[in-house]
Amino acid sequence: MPKKKKIVVKIGSSLLANSEELTLRYAFMSGLISDLAQLQKEGHDIILTSSGSVALGLNMVGKRPEDAGIMDKQAAAACGQPLLMNAYRQIASEHNMHVAQMLVTAEDMEERRRFLNIKNTMLRLFKSDIMPIINENDSVATRDLRVGDNDRLSAKIAQMVEADVLVILTSVEGLYDRDPSDADAKFISEVEDVSAHLESTTGISELGSGGMLTKMQAANMAQNAGVETIIASGIIERPVSSVLKNERRFTRCLVTGETASPLKVWLSNRLQVSGTLVVSDALANAIIAGDCGISREDVISIQGDFTKGDVLHVYNEQGTEVARGLTNFSSDETMLLARHRDMPVEDVIGYKTRSDIIGAENILVLEENHLPIDAPEKDQKIVVPM
Repeated sequence: MPKKKKIVVKIGSSLLANSEELTLRYAFMSGLISDLAQLQKEGHDIILTSSGSVALGLNMVGKRPEDAGIMDKQAAAACGQPLLMNAYRQIASEHNMHVAQMLVTAEDMEERRRFLNIKNTMLRLFKSDIMPIINENDSVATRDLRVGDNDRLSAKIAQMVEADVLVILTSVEGLYDRDPSDADAKFISEVEDVSAHLESTTGISELGSGGMLTKMQAANMAQNAGVETIIASGIIERPVSSVLKNERRFTRCLVTGETASPLKVWLSNRLQVSGTLVVSDALANAIIAGDCGISREDVISIQGDFTKGDVLHVYNEQGTEVARGLTNFSSDETMLLARHRDMPVEDVIGYKTRSDIIGAENILVLEENHLPIDAPEKDQKIVVPM
C-alpha cells in the first residue's frame, strides 16, 4: 500500500463557475469529488480549499464581477456559500463521502491560538474520514482583513497540517516563462527559486482574486514549510490523481533547504502585516548574524496598530525586510518604551516584565528563499521615537 499522504487541493472560481452565467460547473465538480473520494479510499487525508461563493452569489445580488464593490461581494458570498456547499455535499454523498465546511479569515490564520484551533479541528475530522472544505469567510472579510486569495490560504493550510503536497488546479497547465498566449512562451516543469519567475506572472483571472503571481507566492510559502506544490490544469477526469501519478504535464515547485520548526514556519509565512519596526543597520546585521533580539534602544520607527503576540516585520534603515518576530508589547506600549528609554519598564507601562520588544527566541531571520514584503510607504503613518 502506498504511503498515506496529507494532500491539500485548491480550486479557483474560474474552474467552479461559468464566467458568463455565473452558475456551477457540475461536470468539473463531479469529476473532482470522484477523484478525491478515491484518494481518500486509498488512505490519504484530503483538504479542499475552494473559492466560488462570491461568483455564485453575484446573480442573486444583481451584479457582475467587473462592477461589484466590496459590500456587493460580501452579500454575494453570503448567498453563494450555501449553494456551493450544498453542491459539494450532494455530489460527495454519491460517493459515500462526508464533507465539512470551515470558513476562516486572515485574522484566524495570523493569531497563533486560532491557527492551532483550526488545525486541531481538521485533524479531528481526519479521524472520522471527513474532508474539510475551507474557504475565506468573504461575507465578513474587508480589504484590511481578507486573505486576498485562496492560493496563499491553501499554502497556510498545507503548512498548518504539515501536508505532503499542495495541488493548485487552475485554468492553465502550469507556469510559463511569459504569458502563455505568446507563441514563444516556454513551459516550466520544475521550479526551485520562485523569485526568479515572479516577473512572468502578472495578470488575474476574470472571476478570481489572484493569478499565477499568487500561485508562486503560495508555492514559496509551501516550500519553506517543507511542502511540495503542484500547479496544473483543472481537467474533469481525475484532476488530482493524474498529476500525483505523473500522467500529464504540470509545474512542480520543489521543497528547498531544511524546514524550520512549526513556530518558525508560521512566523515566516504571513498573509497580512500587523506592524513593522525599523532598526539600525548595525542591529539588523547582528540579527542576521546570530541569536539577537530587539530592545527598545534598537527601534528607529514603528508602524501599525498591533497587540502583544502579533508578528512584526523588521526592516533595516534601507527598507529591506530582514526578520519577523513575535512582539512582547502592543504598539502603544512599544512607542512609550522607545520614547522613554531611560525609565524602568515598569514605570513606563505599569507592570513588570522583560524589556525586549522581540525576544531572540521568537525571531526568524529571513533567508534568500523567503519572499520579503516591501517596507511601508513613507507617507503612511509612522511614529518615530523622540
